[in-house]
Amino acid sequence: MLTQPTLEKLLAMRLRGMAEAFREQQESADLQGLSFEERLGLLIDRQWTWRQNRALERRLRNGRLQGPACVEDIDYRTPRGLDRPLVRGLTAESAWVREHQNLFLIGPTGIGKTWLARALAQKACRDGYTALFQKALELFRSLATARADGSHSKALYQLGRVDLLVVDDWAMAPMSETERRDFLEICDTRYQA
Repeated sequence: MLTQPTLEKLLAMRLRGMAEAFREQQESADLQGLSFEERLGLLIDRQWTWRQNRALERRLRNGRLQGPACVEDIDYRTPRGLDRPLVRGLTAESAWVREHQNLFLIGPTGIGKTWLARALAQKACRDGYTALFQKALELFRSLATARADGSHSKALYQLGRVDLLVVDDWAMAPMSETERRDFLEICDTRYQA
């Protein structure tokens, strides 16, 4: 059997994970004893995993989470007033995101609200949801720019399509009338979606 043309065809069909697994199967002597169905199953599993990993990488990159944060690394020993069962309930398959619920993290400066928000967004991405992390100042600045260049409605549409929108440092200072209207439009767009 000619393996190189098979590999080239798999790559041409964008089945990179399957091509890598096929190459490994050809090089591994212990897999030669498997039946056709077993080897095909391994190829398909590898392709499935490869695609899932690529989709996760894309969701994390598009989410702009800016640094490693993971719900498994939450330190409950630090006195922040975190309710362990509540946090575990939020992180269980990110059901609150699926149900379109809102979450406000409040507390004094330096307690870890931003890190926790990033961790929850990262968990939502791992659970298959899209997320976007933006500081409020950047969000309102980008919306003002979008209003000036005529892409305001497109920007609102994109914010409405994201499963989880994390707005950091929200309402740290009084919002202007335009910022209040923009935030109301974001909420309205997300509610209708």
